Amino acid sequence: MRMIMFSKMLKGKSIPELAELAKQWGLGGFDLCVRPDYPVTPDNAGDKLPEAVACFRQQGLDIPMVTGNFDLLGPDHPTATPLLRAMDRADVRLLKLGYFHFDPATMDYQQELAKTRATLRAWEPLAKQYGVKICYHTHSNKCMGLNAAALAHLFADLDPALFGAYLDPGHQRVEGEDFAVALAMVKPWLSIVAVKDVLIERQEYNGHGKTINRWVTAGKGMVDWTYVFACLNKINFQGPVSVHCEFKAEPDLFLDLARQEVAFFRNFA
Repeated sequence: MRMIMFSKMLKGKSIPELAELAKQWGLGGFDLCVRPDYPVTPDNAGDKLPEAVACFRQQGLDIPMVTGNFDLLGPDHPTATPLLRAMDRADVRLLKLGYFHFDPATMDYQQELAKTRATLRAWEPLAKQYGVKICYHTHSNKCMGLNAAALAHLFADLDPALFGAYLDPGHQRVEGEDFAVALAMVKPWLSIVAVKDVLIERQEYNGHGKTINRWVTAGKGMVDWTYVFACLNKINFQGPVSVHCEFKAEPDLFLDLARQEVAFFRNFA
């Protein structure tokens, strides 16, 4: 397994600064956020993404994945072709899409499933042309593909060479999904794993209980990381493991907590 970090929470860092952090923290590289106001944006990716990757690789690091903007869902998006072209030029082979949201009060699940699958399948020509795998992340809270079971609905019959499952044990803990079962459901597509911890707390509500999810530093939540990494080792998973660091922290404390987060997960991977 290769330990990388999602650059979302390091928005103010330049590419050289990200590379320096990777070396200091023992990371293999970054899952690079390519969004407005980041060092590499959808508009400048044609030039800046190859430059960023070259900067990393000259130092023994890598950028195996690009995370696109939230609205990058279908191949008809105006940035889709330029971004995949830039990724091919830079030899970055994994792309994370945005999220297909689902409102159970107003949407029919089977209709949305068919629409989402059609949108995903429409990526096939670009994915083949540029050699980029289209990845979708299991995100809790009313998204299509919110866990591995739902993602298996989306990916059924899609080519694992072109489409990748991006599992997230934290979000799967929220959705109550066993990680070994999750792996079994999407194993052909498994391409990358996100790691962050969650604490699920009970709150009193209207005479009964309800839950609230708090994203916390690794080891302070409810994910059984020994079990998660044992499951990954059992299937000989060799892909990237992306540290997300989405806990709440004061800005002046974040970098040290992020360093500790990386060190925590390096004990497993």
